[in-house]
Amino acid sequence: MKFKMKLKGRVLVLVPIAIILLHSISLGQLLFEKEEYALRRQKLMDRIPDGIAVIFGARPATSNYGHFQNNNFMYFTGVEIPNAVLIIDGKRRESVIFFTISEHQARGENIRLDLVRRPTEVTGIEKAYPLERFSSYLSRQFTNHLSRQKEVAENSFDTIYTPFKPEELMRETSNSKLRNLLNSMTYNEWDGRLTRELQLVRRLQERFPTVAIKDCSETIWDLRMIKSPAEIALMREAARIGVKAHIEVMKSTQPGVSEHELAALFEFICKKEGAQDLAFRTIISSEENHPFLHYNKYNRVLQDGDFLVVDAGPDFGYYDTDISVSFPATGRFSPRQQELYEACNEIHKTCMSLYRPGATCMEIGAKAREILEKKGCDLSRDVFTEMRYFREGSCTHFVGMATHDSGGPDVNFDGPMIPGMVIACDTFAVFPEENLGVRIEDTVFITKDGYENLSQGLPREIEEIQALMENQSILQMIEKK
Repeated sequence: MKFKMKLKGRVLVLVPIAIILLHSISLGQLLFEKEEYALRRQKLMDRIPDGIAVIFGARPATSNYGHFQNNNFMYFTGVEIPNAVLIIDGKRRESVIFFTISEHQARGENIRLDLVRRPTEVTGIEKAYPLERFSSYLSRQFTNHLSRQKEVAENSFDTIYTPFKPEELMRETSNSKLRNLLNSMTYNEWDGRLTRELQLVRRLQERFPTVAIKDCSETIWDLRMIKSPAEIALMREAARIGVKAHIEVMKSTQPGVSEHELAALFEFICKKEGAQDLAFRTIISSEENHPFLHYNKYNRVLQDGDFLVVDAGPDFGYYDTDISVSFPATGRFSPRQQELYEACNEIHKTCMSLYRPGATCMEIGAKAREILEKKGCDLSRDVFTEMRYFREGSCTHFVGMATHDSGGPDVNFDGPMIPGMVIACDTFAVFPEENLGVRIEDTVFITKDGYENLSQGLPREIEEIQALMENQSILQMIEKK
């Protein structure tokens, strides 16, 4: 009875928190207190004492998809206004924001009017000017750079820092975006254009030839890698939404249901619960599509005997979670499906139990093998030898404002885990000749004492999955009507 009372109390506390978060986001307000953003800017100032950082915000949307701010600009300002520019001054220890937007435009973009009218007060950024003044402001900082006067030299800047890697917009990751743009545009003999960021670098070099222009992409990613309590609160809510959506998809799965319906259901539940978008296009693989780990064509109607992998997560307030589940279309595991799934689940649970500050992913992988061998698992069998990333402790990438956060797909396996990191614990294997694949993935927060599974609440044991899939689902209720 005491446990039930405590659980009920937790629900009563958590629900108002979710409502407050949703209300704040829906009003177009800053996601965090302005002091949170100020601290982030100060940390960047500490790393650029010899210069200024120039960070461009996202341009207005060129389609009907809608405007979203890019992750770096959002990280330091919380401001969604399109075509804004931020200067973070490492010498003067102050920041300047530039933007021009009418109150009518602001209303159309759901941007609070007091931000437009009183930007320094609302954001905590020390200075705010119209966008039209950005070029002249920047030029003034370096006009006397060649002067030999001691006074001028002491007050001049040596370096302009700016991200060389592409901006991350909704559903994007910077490094993969860079590879795609270089291959399809910059290295294309019929195109040859630079990315927006590298074009800015070229312009800065042309205008200020005596000033060093340096990349601050990885410096920003290092800051973003360690999440604050406020960021973790948003990610918990994103994970809660993702878990709920995955459960509804599992309940709705049965032979005769199309993958397209399941993808639509996942997005519906996420947005119904307050997500502003999906973290990435929902991945559903079954039958012959298992080898394609990011398969999202939804071109199959499920058949008896199919086994699914669903890899999906929502974006809530610019923060993502990454969750994968595996289950049979019928809701009942065949012997081979059970063998594969139980092996994957055992690896997943063992690796995750070892997550703690100071541990490296390689150490976790080695320790997990020892534990599994002591349990009697035959690690020479195909089920274990094919489990990808087992050697690295099932650590695959950071998660945060991007699904593969901090600019890349992989965790630095040589480095220790640090409190504040959020990591995807992702265990998966594919057996193409059997049209089988299995994947179990959780979003894990590294705490000072160990870890917290942000995506807890999913049925992971076979008995739990089979029991869940016996319940009535949303899709079946719609069909009955």
